[in-house]
Amino acid sequence: MNGVLPGTTIEIKAATPNIARELMDNIFLSGGLVLSQVTRMTGLAPYEVQNWVKRGFLAPPVHKLYSRNQFCRIVTINMLRESMQIETITKLLSFINGSLTDESDDIVNDSDLYNYFVNLLAMMSGHFPDEDEIKTHIRYITDEFNEPRPGGRKRLALVLEIMLFTHYSANMRRDADELVQHLD
Repeated sequence: MNGVLPGTTIEIKAATPNIARELMDNIFLSGGLVLSQVTRMTGLAPYEVQNWVKRGFLAPPVHKLYSRNQFCRIVTINMLRESMQIETITKLLSFINGSLTDESDDIVNDSDLYNYFVNLLAMMSGHFPDEDEIKTHIRYITDEFNEPRPGGRKRLALVLEIMLFTHYSANMRRDADELVQHLD
């Protein structure tokens, strides 16, 4: 996973456990991010983020500042939209907590979900894992997850598995497009 943090333009040297959490801790030391910072770190156009807010995929910024959870939601949508329609992404994000709103009784917030996902990618050793390996890695990274509601761990595991397949699908598509360029 060397290169960039998934869904962002943030360069990383090595995939280590909790790298997403550590980077987010540093980015959000002084509070929230303004739209220009969000777009610079994601490669998105400002109108795309504003459209997601208008369509209810993302809560509006407070005092023009995007929170850590909002930023992680933006990054997750950005990462998954290469292989999944945005309505499907929001259905996936709604599935884990029951809605797209940020509530105190959420099974997992957007920041933690993104960190679990990046940790899952970091555990992969550069090959496409089989189903048993994926489930084993998901169980490992969610081992300390405190289930706030019955079924929460199962929902989290399923969402992480779907996110992983979607991420691999996008990478494979890019690789295939690159190979097509060499057909001439």
